[in-house]
Formats: sequence, structure tokens, C-alpha cells
Amino acid sequence: MKGERVAQLELLLRSHPEGLRRAEIARRLGVHRSTISRYVEDLSEHIDIYEENNLIKIKQKDTDESVALSVYESIAFNMSAEMLAQSTEFQNPHLASGLRKIAMNMRSYAPSVSENILLLAEKIEQEARSSKEEGSNYNKIFEVLVDAWISGRIVRVNSSEEGKEEIEISPYFIGFREGEAGRRPITVTGRLRHTKEIITIDITKINSAIILDETYTIPDNLKPFNMAKNEKSYDAIDMVPLKLKLKEKSAFNSFNEVVHGTPEFIKQEDGTLIVSFEAENSIDLMMHLFQCGRAAEIISPASYKNKYLSYLKDVLEIYK
Repeated sequence: MKGERVAQLELLLRSHPEGLRRAEIARRLGVHRSTISRYVEDLSEHIDIYEENNLIKIKQKDTDESVALSVYESIAFNMSAEMLAQSTEFQNPHLASGLRKIAMNMRSYAPSVSENILLLAEKIEQEARSSKEEGSNYNKIFEVLVDAWISGRIVRVNSSEEGKEEIEISPYFIGFREGEAGRRPITVTGRLRHTKEIITIDITKINSAIILDETYTIPDNLKPFNMAKNEKSYDAIDMVPLKLKLKEKSAFNSFNEVVHGTPEFIKQEDGTLIVSFEAENSIDLMMHLFQCGRAAEIISPASYKNKYLSYLKDVLEIYK
């Protein structure tokens, strides 16, 4: 949390080159004034900070990077940012942070637009503080879902929605959805584990979210935001095109509980079988491969074979 506060302090000072008093910094960061000196000291180890007339400032460098937008782009961004802020259920501090960064780059060529965006960021921060208890849980869950999406890991969700009280999903998309009476909630869309079903959950209705140590990948052919309004699900799933060598056909029964396509068997001269099929890319597939023991050997793809070997090595490492 301390590192996060220091990062927020840097952004705050960069967006106020005229400087800020310690009391104002404490108010904006939502911390006690006595802690600001520690944050300033930590930040001074990385960037050039000075204090003048009781105002803390960052010494600007000529080499500081900036991204310039045209006047039309600046105004369009300003209007879009206002609409985004109005559409958000709970105000997100990350939105305010991002707006500040962009507004800082507009100061030299679009000062009026820059000031409007900074005021919008300030408004978002104020509303976030006013609904701190409820909003903080929402933002915490939002961050967990984003972390799971970026790291490609399955997440266990506890929701107040009927039928989704405790589920495990692979997050595919996080964004706005049309809601009742024009409401546009931020939702997470992903595949329900062990099924082909793709579901969408309103983040405001999620009570808790935990990232599991189990990975997934998003299918290239999955485009859920292009689906028709009357569509309920997607006929897509993250699959692995497996080719196995079986010593006995009954070993394939281990995969009955795994989502998979139609298998094709080819009998070899030595009596073994080569089976080709698409199977669900999940930890369950690895578990059932392990259940086969020596009766099944992965032939291809090499990438999945290496992934399976890495998993086995991790398990063996525990018992060394």
C-alpha cells in the first residue's frame, strides 16, 4: 500500500507543477498529514523533489516524454471522459489517475481542456472518497479480475446473482454491458469452468473474487462483443489439439469428465493406439492425464507436452 501511495503522490505532484501543500496532499490521498513526509522522502530517492514557500514540487526535465493530441482529439477525449465517469457505477481511482496523466500532457497546447479533465479527475476522486466503503470493495474486486485476466488465471467468484453464487470462470473480457433502464454496468465475461458456457456477471454483484493457481488461454475465434442481442451463449471454448499414444483403449475413459471433441483412433502394429482429439485446456485435463499413468503418452503438441512435464516437475519438487 505504501508503494502505491508514493506512486499516487508522484502523479499528484506531476499534475500540479505549481506545487501542493502537505495538508492538501494528505486530503487528496486520504491519509493523515503526518505520513506525507515519509512519502515525500521515499519519492525523493527516485525523482527530484523540492519545497518552495511550503509547496512541494517536482523539478521538471526537458527530457520528460509527452503524447500530443490534436485540439479535436483533446475535446473528443474530454467529452468521452465525462461520459465514462457518468457511466461508471462506482468511481474508480485508476480512472482519475489515468485522466491526470493525459491531462498533464495537454497543458502546453490545450490548457482549457487539460483543466477540465483535471477537474473531472478531482470530481471522481471526491466521489470515490464519499463512497469509500462500498466503492473500495468494488474496486478491489475489479483489480482482482483485471489481474486474473492479465495473468491468464482462473478466478473463483462469489456473487449475489442467482445461479452464480460460487463459480469459477476464465475472464475473457471486462467492459460495459447494456443493462435495465439504460444502465451500463461494468461486467466480466468468461467461460464457466468445466463447461462450454460463456457467462457475464455484473461486477457490482460480486462479493468476493480469488485468483486460482490455474491458467487458461482465450480462443482466437472468440468475439463475444459481436454477438447478436438475442444470443445467450457462445459456441467456443479454449481447446488443445491433443494426440496421445495409448497402451490400452480403456485409458481414454479417464477423459469422460473433461470437455472434449470426437476422438479418432488409429491402431498401431505393436497393438497401441494413437488417439487424436480436442480437449479442454484446463488443470482438469492434466489431472486426467496423470490418472492414466503409464497407459497414456502425449505425442503432440510439443508445447502442451512441455507444459505437462513442467507441472509434474513442480509436483515432484514438493516431495524432495
